[in-house]
Amino acid sequence: MSDTNREIQELMADYAGALRDGCIPVFLKSLTREESKRIASSREFWDATEMVRTLNSVGFADKAVRPDVSLFISRVDAKIVSRSKKSRASSPPPSRGLSSHPRKRAKTQRRRKTTIQDRKRD
Repeated sequence: MSDTNREIQELMADYAGALRDGCIPVFLKSLTREESKRIASSREFWDATEMVRTLNSVGFADKAVRPDVSLFISRVDAKIVSRSKKSRASSPPPSRGLSSHPRKRAKTQRRRKTTIQDRKRD
């Protein structure tokens, strides 16, 4: 990949090798500006990359390992449950409009009675 200004065929061969070896970022870093422009404008290159990807997936299908995400999902579920328990424990109890403290409740009720009596006088 050290050649500068490689032709499309050479770039395609390097891409196929990088895909096979799992080092696409290295391939992309090796591109010069001219090569990048040539790749971006070449329909031939993009058609060939699709073919290489297909051949690569068929050729290595028996060796491909699909990740098991069940452990990840169970950890996420456990984190969600933990966070919901923490938020319930730290939040204050819901207010019911009246103070839960008996003195404040009595004071509020007295205020209501005086306001009702004042309205009746008017």
